[in-house]
Amino acid sequence: VGLIKTVADGLKPGSDVANMSVLGFDPMKYYTGRSPLEAASIGIDMKPSDVSLRTNLVTLSEDDLPYEQKTIEDYCADDISTEEAEILIKYIDEKLGTDEFKFYPGVSYRHCLIWNNGTTDLGKMTPPHDITGKVITEYLSTSENAKPLIELMKKSYDLLKDHPVNIARKKAGKRPANSIWLWGEGKRPALSPFEEIYGIKGAVVSAVDLIKGIGGCAKME
Repeated sequence: VGLIKTVADGLKPGSDVANMSVLGFDPMKYYTGRSPLEAASIGIDMKPSDVSLRTNLVTLSEDDLPYEQKTIEDYCADDISTEEAEILIKYIDEKLGTDEFKFYPGVSYRHCLIWNNGTTDLGKMTPPHDITGKVITEYLSTSENAKPLIELMKKSYDLLKDHPVNIARKKAGKRPANSIWLWGEGKRPALSPFEEIYGIKGAVVSAVDLIKGIGGCAKME
């Protein structure tokens, strides 16, 4: 019995990196980002040229300030239900989806954007749970490559703030899911099959899409 180091030096501590290690896959070799693993869990077959981005439904302050000066009040919009979230994400895809950008509903506040022929060279795309209660100005990537993504986030606020789902949520005393927040970008991971590496079959039983995604990419049941 001893200690195990699940997060290699140079990698940011997170459940994605740590669970990949626990399941026997070296993140230094296999890790490409959080969102591609979650994309796999909901059956998205990414092309090599695709970039996947985690798409949180978040709550931003409802003041009259410009988008860049708003405060992130809740990274999960009061743990919005999957049913409500699906309506909002499908609406966002209807209004903002193109041949280049496609939104996919996931579970609760956790969703996915697939960027056709996208890039992961985006500067810093900050996880929203790291900046709850803070003004978002300095946490929006200033990279030229990230500009279309930031524009999607801004447009989502205008679309979602008065959506019937959010009007009903506010009447019920819940926070509105009034913006998307993009982060966790990555390309399709190329995990070796678990059985091929270890000579035994493996299975994953989990309610967490990230872990199911790792299992799926590794051809586990």
